[in-house]
Amino acid sequence: MPTKASLIVVTAVLLSLGATAQPVAAQSLADVARKEQDRRKAIKKPAKLLTNKDLTGPAATGPSTATPDASGTTPGSTDADKAKAPANGTDKKAEEPAKDQAYWSGRAKGLQTQLERDQTFAVAMQSRINALTTQYTNQADPAQQALLASDRQKSVAELNRLTKQIEDDKKAIADLQEDARRASVPAAWLR
Repeated sequence: MPTKASLIVVTAVLLSLGATAQPVAAQSLADVARKEQDRRKAIKKPAKLLTNKDLTGPAATGPSTATPDASGTTPGSTDADKAKAPANGTDKKAEEPAKDQAYWSGRAKGLQTQLERDQTFAVAMQSRINALTTQYTNQADPAQQALLASDRQKSVAELNRLTKQIEDDKKAIADLQEDARRASVPAAWLR
């Protein structure tokens, strides 16, 4: 059983906490939205948009943006730069990936994986449509039925999009097989 002294201490602590506690004022979502809108209106200058060019800086090893002068050279170009210029035209072929077994196998696996992913998602979407149809049928509340009908319609639209995507995936696989046939690629490389 608590003693009289401990009860007095507990009571004193609770009273001191109660006296210092201030009620928390809850903000409504509308208040927060208004404050954010006011804050955005108060901003005079928009924030700077950073691009890759900003991140790489002027020392980047990309193509020069300077325009050539009358002699056909860009300002600040050297003889070494002029010697590299003809090589740049042949570098386009070097930038293409080597079309070896890894290339063909990787493309085929990537396309097949995408097709399987889309097909699995389509099956899941069909299951969702079936469940929504059952819920709609069993729902007596017209407001709930309207929500279920809306969700079902969105799911049907997504299923239609997936069906089109599956057709595109199959066409991409067929196109890859045709490209491989034209390039005389062994069929085993596409597996």
